[in-house]
Amino acid sequence: MKVLDLQCPASHVFEGWFGSEDDFQGQLARGLIECPVCGDKQVSKKLTAARLNFGAGRAQEGGAAQPGASSGGQPGPGASPSAAAPAAEGMPVAMQAAWMKAVRHVMANTEDVGERFAQEARRIHYGESEERGIRGQASPEETRELLEEGIGVLPLPVPKGMKGPLQ
Repeated sequence: MKVLDLQCPASHVFEGWFGSEDDFQGQLARGLIECPVCGDKQVSKKLTAARLNFGAGRAQEGGAAQPGASSGGQPGPGASPSAAAPAAEGMPVAMQAAWMKAVRHVMANTEDVGERFAQEARRIHYGESEERGIRGQASPEETRELLEEGIGVLPLPVPKGMKGPLQ
């Protein structure tokens, strides 16, 4: 199994698991790999440090084993590449993770009304339908009209992979 660090042109970094390099190249050529954040299919491999698994982590002073760390507090040979990276480099990844968490929350706590979004938002706003969280699709013109009517809406791009049933 090959675990690759991948990146789209918008600098979203994500991980992909493949049976082999040929498997990765084949999926890439067929357009089967896309960024889970923005859906871009122009994906490239990032340089990845070798990852060696020397077995289960060993118990360390005063606590449980921490895989990938050596006793000196520096990342060991099994550490992920980001473990040794400065904190500033981890910021975009942290922001990406926070955004994905927010999208998951919205998806789990709202009703998908699809193309009927503008109509259902109006019905809720004017008391014709029960108040609840909804999500769906609206054209830029429909969104502008809703805002002009004082109906608060917020565009939220949802990664394609999160629009269907989640595993």
